[in-house]
Amino acid sequence: MSRKTRLGIIGAGNIGAVHAGEFSKLADLCEIAAITDVAKPLAESRAKQFGIPVVEESPEKLIENRDIDAVIIGVPNKFHADLAIAALEAGKHVLLEKPMGLDSEHAKRIVRAQRATGNVLMVSHQMRWDWVPLQVKKQAEAGALGRIYSAKTGWYRRKGIPGWGTWFTRKDMSGGGPLIDIGVHMLDLALYLMGDPKPVAVSGAVYAEFGPKKKGIGTWGTPNWNGVWDVEDLSTALIRMEDGSTLTLEVSWAVHMDTDSKPFIHLMGSEGGASIRGAEGKFLTEAFDRDMEVALKTPANDEGPRIRLSRHFLDCVLNGTQPLPSAITGLTNNLIIDAIYESSRTGSEVKLDWEGLR
Repeated sequence: MSRKTRLGIIGAGNIGAVHAGEFSKLADLCEIAAITDVAKPLAESRAKQFGIPVVEESPEKLIENRDIDAVIIGVPNKFHADLAIAALEAGKHVLLEKPMGLDSEHAKRIVRAQRATGNVLMVSHQMRWDWVPLQVKKQAEAGALGRIYSAKTGWYRRKGIPGWGTWFTRKDMSGGGPLIDIGVHMLDLALYLMGDPKPVAVSGAVYAEFGPKKKGIGTWGTPNWNGVWDVEDLSTALIRMEDGSTLTLEVSWAVHMDTDSKPFIHLMGSEGGASIRGAEGKFLTEAFDRDMEVALKTPANDEGPRIRLSRHFLDCVLNGTQPLPSAITGLTNNLIIDAIYESSRTGSEVKLDWEGLR
C-alpha cells in the first residue's frame, strides 16, 4: 500500500479503546478511520476521545466501507466468526480479539474463510509480545533449551470473576469461563514457546464452586445480579502432543489459594529450562556440574507488548505475510479448549479432530 493503512474498529468497549490507543501511537503507519458499536453513544465517545472521523451505524456498514483496509474486532466471543468472515470476504484484513472463535466449529469457519480469501487474519494474543517471552523464544529457537519435553502454565486469580451475569459468564455468549478467557492466553503462549507442537489428546476437568454462589467477584465489568452464570471458575488439564511432549494448564477466576495473580509458564528442556512469572523470568541450566540461573526482567523503558503486536499486524497487512498468532494457532487453542470441556463432561481423554485443517 502506498498510503497509510486505514483501520476500522468494531466494538468500542474497553478492549476497543485499548486498540485505539495503541494504533494511535503508530500514526506514521496507519489511521483509525471509523468505529462502531451497538451502543452508538459509546462509539461516539470513543470517536471523540481518539479523533476518529466516522462513526458507522453498524458493523456491517463499517465492513462495507471501501475506504477501510483492515478491521479490529473486539466484541463478545459469540460474534467473532460472523464478523471476521464477513470482513475477510469483503476484502478486509482482520485483527481479532481472543479467543478466535466461540468454539472450534466457529474457528474452523474462520480458517476456511482466511484460506479462501488470502487476507491477513491475526489473533490478538499480546502475551507473545511481552519482553521476557521474546527473550525466551530467541533462546529456545537457538537451541539453548534443547528439546522442550514438558511445560506447565497457568493463571490463578483469587477473586477475579468479571462481570457476573453479563456475557462473560454466559456460555452461549462467551464459550466458557476462565479457560476460554485467560486460559487461552496461556495455551497460546506456552505452545508458541514450545515450538508449536501438534496437540493430539486432552484430559481435563472444570469446576464451578464460586460463581454459582456469587462469590469471587473481581473488578472487571459491572455485575448483573439478575443475569446468568453457567460457566466454570477453575479449569485444569493435561495436553499431549504428537511428538510426546506434554503441557499442563491450570487457570481460575476464583480460588482459595495463596497466589500473586501473575500468569506463569515453566518450560522444561533437555539442555535447559525457563520460568516466566508476570514481567520477570529466568533461564535455568547447568555448567561445570553447577546449577546456573540467568534472571530476566522487563526493562523500565520497554515500549510494551501491545505496540509490538500492533506494529506486527500492520507489517503483515503491508507485506502480505502470515502473522505469528495466525488463524491456525487460533484454531489450535479452540480445539484444545473444546476438548477440555468435553473431557470434563465425559471423564475421559479426548482426541483432537483436525479434519485436515492443520
